[in-house]
Amino acid sequence: MSIKNLLENWSSYRRGSEGGGHHNYEHRWTMSINLDQCTGCNACSTACYAENNLAVVGKERFERGQAMHWMRIERYWDQPEEEEYPSSGASFVPMMCQQCGSAPCEPVCPVAATYHTPDGLNAQVYNRCIGSRYCGVNCPFRVRYFNFYSYYEDAWPEPLNQQLNPDLSVRDKGVMEKCTFCVQRIRVAKDEAAMDNRKVKDGDVVPACVQTCPTSAITFGDALDPESEVSKMWESQQVKRHTYKQKKKDPNLRGYRIFEEMNVEPSVMYMERIRDEKV
Repeated sequence: MSIKNLLENWSSYRRGSEGGGHHNYEHRWTMSINLDQCTGCNACSTACYAENNLAVVGKERFERGQAMHWMRIERYWDQPEEEEYPSSGASFVPMMCQQCGSAPCEPVCPVAATYHTPDGLNAQVYNRCIGSRYCGVNCPFRVRYFNFYSYYEDAWPEPLNQQLNPDLSVRDKGVMEKCTFCVQRIRVAKDEAAMDNRKVKDGDVVPACVQTCPTSAITFGDALDPESEVSKMWESQQVKRHTYKQKKKDPNLRGYRIFEEMNVEPSVMYMERIRDEKV
């Protein structure tokens, strides 16, 4: 292969709009999170624990940075530090795997345990992972978690083991794991659509965090479906490439993607919180 062809192939891989390694996406699962509606209640994080068989590691291990939550709520205080009680309160930002179109975690894995699917997801093969943790180091969002111990040995004592989701495996120590956009639910929806000889419709796939959010702050769907709600939201906010430059021209645009300047093509759009200065 010539250098020219090599560079062209690499450029094609890096462009998320061309598939991040896949030239034709079957689906492009994306999220839109309205920060105006997020109350920071952590219901989404709790639902993720229950749906994906996540072990509660305990206070001591959590303090050592060995947390296992696939979804966390980050809190930011925009008011000056001298104000003891900021009038606008904290800003809450749900943070999960951004399912990047050009994911920096994928090319560094020595055994291809993390790869890009035709649906645009950053998948993780647990029984192939050797625990090198290169992907966790290369992730700019810090949303990959390593199993330091066999948490399942004390996380679900009898009869709590009966609450485990049978659609997922319980991971053992030595592997990386992360948010999958509830890929098990995606597969069920695709199988049901195939048996009915139809395409997946908007609303067929509802991840646990979306289903549980009490304020409906999270919207999920296929960006390739022009009739889907999430696709319309992305289009209205002009969330494509170089969104930051567009927003400088039009301050009414609220949608943005975190670390978009890194060209990793995240699949999660956040809509800025609108503050009322009079409150």
